[in-house]
Amino acid sequence: DLPGLLLGLAYDDLFAARSLLPIDGVADSILGFHCQQAVEKSLKAALARREVDYPHTHDLDGLVELCRTSGLDVPQELDGVEQLAPYGVHMRYGSSGATTLDREQALRWARSALAWARSVVETDSA
Repeated sequence: DLPGLLLGLAYDDLFAARSLLPIDGVADSILGFHCQQAVEKSLKAALARREVDYPHTHDLDGLVELCRTSGLDVPQELDGVEQLAPYGVHMRYGSSGATTLDREQALRWARSALAWARSVVETDSA
């Protein structure tokens, strides 16, 4: 059950991000990485439930677009989520310039993506 597996992994990343948020010294790159991963895995879970082939990419904008062109109604709460894309790889490994992460917004995107994907997976499997 790939959609269920991806949802579980997305939840793990969201849990990690929420747990790390109050800890002083946790870098934006670490928190951003877990939020980005939660969103990415959530989008891929919804696509997998619809049996849509998706690329192995961290490109959130491309994944959102693929969801939309595949008939999935991506919630407005995910507008701007592509701002997390650099945290998927580039910033995690130090190959991109430092930016300031809006930590609360990043967590909102991760929570929204996971809740939406869960509803897609549960509705489509019923």
